[in-house]
Amino acid sequence: MTAALNITRSILGQPWRWRGLDTGARDVNFEPDDLVTQLLLTRGCPRDAIEAHRAPSIRGFMPDPSIFRDMDRAAERLADAVLANEKVTIFGDYDVDGATSAALLIRLLRDLGLHAQAYIPDRLMEGYGPSGEALVRLAEAGSTLIVTVDCGAQAFEALDMARAARVDVVVVDHHKCASALPAAYALVNPNRLDEDEGAAHGHLAAVGVAFLLGAALLRLLRQRGFFAARPEPRLIDLLDIVALGTVADVAALRGLNRAFVAQGLKVMAARRNIGLNALIGASRLNRAPTCTDLGFALGPRINAGGRVGKSDLGVRLLVTEDPDEARGIAEELDRLNEERRAIEALVQEAAETASIGQGNRAVALVAGRGWHPGVIGIVAGRLKEKLGRPAIVIAIDEDGVGKGSGRSISGVDLGAAVMAAKESGLLVAGGGHAMAAGLTIAAERIDALADFLDERLSADVVRAQGERALLLDAVIAPGGMTPALVEALEAGGPYGMGWPAPRVAAGPVRIIKADIVGTNHVRAIVGGDDGRSFKAVAFRAAETELGQTILAAPRDRKLWIAGRAKIDDWGSRPAAELHIDDAAWA
Repeated sequence: MTAALNITRSILGQPWRWRGLDTGARDVNFEPDDLVTQLLLTRGCPRDAIEAHRAPSIRGFMPDPSIFRDMDRAAERLADAVLANEKVTIFGDYDVDGATSAALLIRLLRDLGLHAQAYIPDRLMEGYGPSGEALVRLAEAGSTLIVTVDCGAQAFEALDMARAARVDVVVVDHHKCASALPAAYALVNPNRLDEDEGAAHGHLAAVGVAFLLGAALLRLLRQRGFFAARPEPRLIDLLDIVALGTVADVAALRGLNRAFVAQGLKVMAARRNIGLNALIGASRLNRAPTCTDLGFALGPRINAGGRVGKSDLGVRLLVTEDPDEARGIAEELDRLNEERRAIEALVQEAAETASIGQGNRAVALVAGRGWHPGVIGIVAGRLKEKLGRPAIVIAIDEDGVGKGSGRSISGVDLGAAVMAAKESGLLVAGGGHAMAAGLTIAAERIDALADFLDERLSADVVRAQGERALLLDAVIAPGGMTPALVEALEAGGPYGMGWPAPRVAAGPVRIIKADIVGTNHVRAIVGGDDGRSFKAVAFRAAETELGQTILAAPRDRKLWIAGRAKIDDWGSRPAAELHIDDAAWA
């Protein structure tokens, strides 16, 4: 494949290539597409589906919920509970996907006249997923139906205990399943190994699966005449919650997920959800949230409750109708998020130190006693980015039990490897999906796990690293870095996992001025031969080769810089700036 701008090795040691296009293969009849069409095509959109992807709608991408195994059975059980006014508990995971999934079902059931309660396990005291003890307690307290969301697909023992306690459990999940399934009343999961048509939607977050269950429930109640004397809830009004959970769980933004996020952002802009409105204020956003805000501003604050605070704060915020309560919870989550950052910095430093000397291990697997388990997932993501390979971070408690969280790179299915490790007897518990996984392990088995993952994933990691390249969507002169360019690029969104944000190369440019801002960000003013200049920022790069190159670049030597074009709205009028991913000498 032809190198973009003839750059075969950048400052970060990688080639630059055009995303999805081999410029050397263009013939004399080649006709360029408009920018948005090019962005859609190079992200895998079929040409005959361009218009549907240009303005993704729920109607255009929504499948019939009945294609999923157990969906109709789950909807029938929920409908029976609504009609009989049963006591229902929604049992959610403690992360954003779990909180939004639980909130969606609670709000929907409340609109149907049934006041379901939420149960979110404590990360430190109870761990991930439903425990048999918790399910039995809920049954003893009167719950006749429990719906687990974002968990439960591997809860064999817990669901056996629930069945013995004569309580029905419906599982709504999206994590990888084993060939055997736990004894649930119904198990709705597009990643069931026996799934047929529904398997095409395996990229959905749990909140997306919960939305489809909500649609199936409303359809069934409509057929039973339930809405003859009462208004039918508008499920579409809950898309703001669906968008938040989808983006924060790093679900691939293709197909139905694109519609969820595109339409959910519109609902969120109306600020009808009192809790989300308070969270937007606590996040100090003075505009309608963007997809990036969901992942980096709102999501981390919801997560902070489950990581270092009270696990149910996120659900309580998303379902409350009391503005004062919403404001108080949002402020508490903002405070906990700051606390989480401080804890994260300490664990990250220790994890990076522990990773030194691991050689060519396929997976960077580090463990430490006393590390806070609430931040290990974030630290694993940071370590993965720094090392360019999958990473697992394990916090070992005083009893010698390790709780681990892993993050992977494209092309390496970490969730399947963790599932295999569990089936081989190395883990107490474990599961996940391609890009993220969680596990529980005895401390003395950690080295054996590292060997297992090394043997299983080495070839995949080498292949993925060998294919590493910086992919570009466009090249511009400095004068082209304008708000209009950013607006045009955003028209191909929403962007996220599986639908990467556009990257542009600008140049050639000279570094006019460069300095360090904040703790370790590098800021630069760059100018080109066209007489125009703009601001560029390399985040967390002060001590990296990229940051040092920008800081020390001779004023008479030219660079190409590549990254994401963004709007800088801090000044008197909006301007465009570049968030730098890489650079190369011109």
